[in-house]
This record gives sequence, C-alpha cells and structure tokens, in this order.
Amino acid sequence: MTRLPTLFLSHGGGPWPFMEDRRVQYAKTAAEFGRLPQLLPERPKAVLVITGHWEADAFTVSTSAHPPMVYDYYGFPEHTYHITYPAPGQPELAAEVSALLKHAGLHCREDPNQGFDHGTFVPLGLMYPNADMPIVLLSLKSSYDAAEHIRVGQAIASLRDEGILIVGSGLTYHNMRGFGRAESKPVSYDFEAYLNEAISNPDASRRNAMLVDWENAPSARLAHPREDHLLPLMVAAGAAGSDVGKRVFVDEVASVAMASYVFG
Repeated sequence: MTRLPTLFLSHGGGPWPFMEDRRVQYAKTAAEFGRLPQLLPERPKAVLVITGHWEADAFTVSTSAHPPMVYDYYGFPEHTYHITYPAPGQPELAAEVSALLKHAGLHCREDPNQGFDHGTFVPLGLMYPNADMPIVLLSLKSSYDAAEHIRVGQAIASLRDEGILIVGSGLTYHNMRGFGRAESKPVSYDFEAYLNEAISNPDASRRNAMLVDWENAPSARLAHPREDHLLPLMVAAGAAGSDVGKRVFVDEVASVAMASYVFG
C-alpha cells in the first residue's frame, strides 16, 4: 500500500459549485479540485475530512453509514438547500479513528447523526462527483488549541498507510466582514505567505511551531477573527509527519487569496 499525502483545501464560500455565477468566480478552484484525484498515487479507500464547519467540545467522529446533508449557510437560493451528495460513510474507519485518538490519550466521542456540510460536499463533490468515495468526518475541538489539533493529526497519521486520504477543509482567509473589500486583499496574501513559509519548511518541528504560533503572523487576526477555518490545516500538518508541504494552487475570489496545500 502506497502512503497517501494529506491535503488542506480552501473550500470557498457556501454552496458555490451549485450557482452559475459563483461557479464562474471559482473556475480555477473547480478545475483544481477536479484534478486532485490525479495527483494521488492511487485511489483512496476512504477519505477522512476535518472541516471548519463542525466543532464540538470534544473531538468527535461521524459513525453513520449513510450521512445526511447539513445546510449550514444562509441567504442562498432555495435550490441550494436541496443539494444531495449521497456518498457512504464508513463506520469501521470511524471506529479506527476513535481508537487511534484514545490510544494517543485524546478523548474522542462518536456521533451517528453528523452529515456533510459544504466544507465536505463542495471539495469532495468536485473530486468524486459520483459520490462513490466513503467519507468519515472528524470534528474540531471548540477550545481551538492549535497544538492539540496537530497532535490529533499525528495520532491518525498511520491511516495514510492504509489507503485513507486525510483532508483538512477550511480557508486560508476567513473573515466574513472582509470578503469583497479591497483592503482585505493584502491581508489575505500576507497571512497566506506566512502559512506557505510554514508548511514548506523542511523541518517538521519548525513547521508545526510556526503553525502553533500563527497568531503572531502578519495580519493573523484580520485574516481569522476565529480560527475554525484554519485548524483543519493543523490536523493535516500533524498527519504529514516529516513530509514537506507545498502549495497546490491559490485562487482569488471576493478580493482574497484562498490557498490549498499538499503534504507528501
């Protein structure tokens, strides 16, 4: 079995692939997500997604064999509240994730009801449009401890050798008040430059230290007033082990940079 890389994907705003005008705005992201499976050494057996749209007071794994949909966005066209992405879950993988976290001394709960939010069905829907790739979700922990999220990644890193693709889904810039404003553009690029410097550092311990110290990066809190969309990167980086990260692409939508990374 070939070791799979880990990914961090900037998933964009809302259910954009299902809106014609947004699809034009995100044309680059759509094309890049669509070709991601070709960058992998082999087809994954399943995908473990850590999305910025699911957090709980303890790390929690989704155990449903048939996950429902979660429409956690507001003000979008009616049809976007009827999107379906009927990819299966994989309870066996969920149980393994839970066991790995507990073995590492990290408390993990199980949730039989959690479904696919747009941080999941947008990128995975473009990567695997046939909805035939099993998907398990792992929540963020609402205390937002960056180092703890890196430890979670380290605890589940062995899944990469079992054909499991680990995907952190968030955004390199996520300030709802800043989207579409000219002054947000340099903020987003300055902060992303710091992230890119961190993830491409050949010394994994230095990389992880820079990620833990993200609040001291240029424009950090302007880019992320809350770090829910940044923490999935911590998990992907933790699971990367000594593999160096690199930028896959940067798109610019709503006046901000949105970058995606691969490790390994």
